[in-house]
Amino acid sequence: MTTPAHANPIKRLFAHYVAYHAHGPLLLRYLSLLGFVGFPAFYLLRFTKSAAPYDDIAFRLVDAAICIALFFKDRWPQRLKPYYFAYSYLVVIVTLPLTFMFTSLKHGGGTIAVGNTLLAAFLVVFLADWRNMIVILTAGFGGAVGLYVLTDPDPRLPMDFLQRLPILLIVVVGGSLFKFALERATAEKVRHAYASLAGSIAHEMRNPLGQIKHSLESLRQSLPPPTAKAQAQTLGPEEVDSLYRHLAQGDIAVERGLQVISMTLDEVNAKPLNAQGFAYLSAAEVSAKAVLEYGYESQEQRTKVDLTVADDFLFRGEETAFLFVLFNLIKNALYYLPAYPDARLSIAVGGGQVRVRDTGPGIAPDLQRRLFEPFRSSKSGGTGLGLAYCRRVVRAFGGEISCDSVQGEYTEFTMTFPAVSTQEREAHRQSVIAKAKAVFVRRRLLVVDDDAALRKATRIKLAPLEAVIDEAADGRQALAMLSNFRYDLVVLDLDMPDMDGYAAAEQIRAGAAPANRDVCIVAYTSEPGPLARVKTLKAGMDGLVNKPCEQETLLHALCRALESPASRARLEQAQLSGQRVLLADDNAYNRKAVAAFLRRAGVEVVEADTGMAVMEMLESDPDPWSAILLDLNMPGMNGLDTAQAIRASTLPSRGVPIIALTAHSTTEMMDAARAAGMNDFLTKPVDASVLYETLRRQCSRESAGSAPAPAPTPVPGGGRLLDPQRLERYRDIGMLEELVADYVPEIERLVASLSAFAAARDLDGTRETLHSLVGLSGEAGAAALHGLARQVYVQVLQDRQLPAAPGWADPIAALAAQSVEALRGYSRAGLGAA
Repeated sequence: MTTPAHANPIKRLFAHYVAYHAHGPLLLRYLSLLGFVGFPAFYLLRFTKSAAPYDDIAFRLVDAAICIALFFKDRWPQRLKPYYFAYSYLVVIVTLPLTFMFTSLKHGGGTIAVGNTLLAAFLVVFLADWRNMIVILTAGFGGAVGLYVLTDPDPRLPMDFLQRLPILLIVVVGGSLFKFALERATAEKVRHAYASLAGSIAHEMRNPLGQIKHSLESLRQSLPPPTAKAQAQTLGPEEVDSLYRHLAQGDIAVERGLQVISMTLDEVNAKPLNAQGFAYLSAAEVSAKAVLEYGYESQEQRTKVDLTVADDFLFRGEETAFLFVLFNLIKNALYYLPAYPDARLSIAVGGGQVRVRDTGPGIAPDLQRRLFEPFRSSKSGGTGLGLAYCRRVVRAFGGEISCDSVQGEYTEFTMTFPAVSTQEREAHRQSVIAKAKAVFVRRRLLVVDDDAALRKATRIKLAPLEAVIDEAADGRQALAMLSNFRYDLVVLDLDMPDMDGYAAAEQIRAGAAPANRDVCIVAYTSEPGPLARVKTLKAGMDGLVNKPCEQETLLHALCRALESPASRARLEQAQLSGQRVLLADDNAYNRKAVAAFLRRAGVEVVEADTGMAVMEMLESDPDPWSAILLDLNMPGMNGLDTAQAIRASTLPSRGVPIIALTAHSTTEMMDAARAAGMNDFLTKPVDASVLYETLRRQCSRESAGSAPAPAPTPVPGGGRLLDPQRLERYRDIGMLEELVADYVPEIERLVASLSAFAAARDLDGTRETLHSLVGLSGEAGAAALHGLARQVYVQVLQDRQLPAAPGWADPIAALAAQSVEALRGYSRAGLGAA
C-alpha cells in the first residue's frame, strides 16, 4: 500500500519545497543562469590579483554544468521532468552553501571568502521555505566541512569563520524575517485585491441573478396549480406565451451574468481582442439589438430608453464585444433611475458616432479624468472594470470613447469610429457574398414566406450565391416540396397562416419529409430576438435572423447556421462514417460511452486499456488508423508516454493524429500534451458534438501538427442532479439502461473506496479514486456529483494534500447516493427525474 505523504517526514518536507516554487519557477531559472555565467566569470577575475592558494576551477565548472542543465528544463526528456524539483534541490545545496563554504575553507578564510559564504546563505533564504532553508544550509555547510576534512592534508578551521558565526546567524534569521514580512505584505495585498474583485463581481451579478429569480418566480406563477393526481393539465395560449417570455428573460439574464464574468476576467488578465474575428457591423443594427436585448429590471426601465438613427454607418469590430459595451453604458445610466425618476436615456447613431446620453446626476470633473482607469467607478459598489473594458474594446476597433458630463444635468458617452469608405463597404459586401457563395454554390435552398414581396426580396438577396432557390407560400407547401427534393437549407418565416413556421419545423424534425429530417433551418422573423431565439431553439431550428435586414446580415446568418453545432454534428457524423479509431482509457466505463458515440457516427472503434496495449495494437495491426484517442492518466505507460513512443517509433501510424482525453485540463497539461506530440485536447465527460467536430477536423488534417485546442468547458448540469441531455443521447442510441446498469455499481464502489482512502489520509489513493469518479460521473450524466468531485479533485491536485476539514468526503458520498437513485429512476421511468 502506498505510504501517505503526511506519514513520511521527508516527503512532507520536500512537498513544502515544491509548493514554494510551484508558482514561481523563475527563481530557479535565474539561479541557474547566474551560476552558469558567474562561476566561470569570477574565476577569471583572480588573474588580475595575486594567485589564490587553491585552484577551484574544477569545482566551478561542475557548478556551471549542473546550473545550465537546470536552466534548460523544457528540453528535458518527458520521463525525467518529474524529477526536476529534486534535481534543483541538489543544485541549490551544491552550488551555494557547499561550494562557497568548501572553497572558503580551502582558501584559509579571509574577508572575501567569508563574505561570499554569507552571500550564499542569504540567497538560500530566498530560494526555499524556512524548513528547507535549514536543511539546505545544514547539508551544504556540513558537506563542505566533511569534504574539506577528507581532501585537505592539514584541515584547519579559520578563526575569522568562528568570529563571524553570529553574523551568519543574523543574516539567516534577519533575511528570513525580512522575507516573511515581505510575503505577508504581498499576501495581504493579494487578499485585498481578491476581496475587492470578489465583492465587485458579486455586486455586478446581483442584477442578472435577481432577473433570473424574477423569471423563475414568473414561471412558477404561469404554471397550472399542482395536483397529486395523474391527470393531464393543459395550458392556454396566453400561459404558454408567458412561459416562453419569462424563459427568454431568464436566458438574457444568464447571458448578462456570463458577460460580466467574461469581461472581468478579460480585463483583469488584459486579454486582447482577436482582430481576426472582426467584421463590418451596422451601428444602427447592433444598437437596436442592444436596446432590444438588454435585461431591463422592469417595463418602466424599458420605456426610459430611446434610440434614434440620424444616419447608419459601418465600423469594423466584433458584435458580442460591442453589445457588451452598450449593455454596460445602459446599465450605468439606468443605475440612477430610482433616485432620478424623470431621467431618460437616449442612444443616438450618426456621423460615425454612437452617443449614449442620460439626464441623471452627472459625474464630478475630478472623477471624469480617471473614469476609464481600471478599478475606478462613479457609483458605489461598481467594479470599476466596466468602463476600462469599454475603452479597450472601442480602441481595439480603431475608435475612441470619451465622456462629457455636467453635474445635475447629464452624462454623455461618445464612441467615435473611423470612417468606412464607399469602396471599403462595397469590398466588404463582395467579400461576404464571396464567402457565402463558396458555402452555398450549387446547393439547394427553400425560402418559405406567405408574403410574396418578401419572398422576392429574399430571393434577390440570395441570387449572387448561384444556388438553386425554390419558394413556398406556407408551411404545408414547404413540407410537400421537402418530401420531393433534398434541400441544404430552409429559410423559414415564423408567422404564417394555417401552418406557421414553428409547426412546420416540428413536422420536419419529426420526419414528415424523411429526406430532409436533418436539414438546416433558419428562422426569418420580425419577432423580438430573445423570445424568438428560445422558441426556435425549442422547435429544432439552427439559426435566427430578424427581418428586415441587410444582404450581408442575412448571408452571414445563413452561413453561421449551416456551421452551427447542431448542423455540424449531423454533417460530421456522416463524414466520420468508415473512419477507424483506436480508443485507449483504463476506465472501461469511460471507453464505453465514447465508443458508443463514435459507433453511432459509423466509426470503427478498437479499444485498449493501457499504453502498452496501444503500442502492441499499432505494431500488430497493419491497417491504417484515422486517429488515436489517449487518456492521459493511465497506469504504467500514461498517455503522454504513449504519444511520445508513437511519435518516436518507425510505425506506419507514427503520424496519425493523437487526441488527448483528460478530466483535468490546465495550461501545463496542454503544454505537456503538445510537447508529447498530441494534436488536440478533449475534456471529460466528452460531449458528442465536440467529439465529432474534433475528430472530423483531425481526420481531415485541417490542423495537423497544431497545438492542442483549448479544453472545452463541460456542459453544466444547470444546478440539477442529472444532465438530461446527456442521458437522452444515450437513450437515442439505445444504451441508457445498459450504461446505467454498469455505471451505478461502479460509482458506489468508487465512493466506498474514496471514503476509505479519506479516512486513512491516503493522498495517492484518494487522488486516483477522485480522478476515476470525476470521469465516470460525468459520463453517467450525474452532473452535480461530477461538479463536486471535480472541484475537490482540482483542489487536491493544486494543494498536493487532502482537504483539512474532517468528513470532507461525506458530502460526495451523500450526493452520490442521491445521484445513483436518480439514475435508476431515470432509467426506469424515462422521465426528467433530475
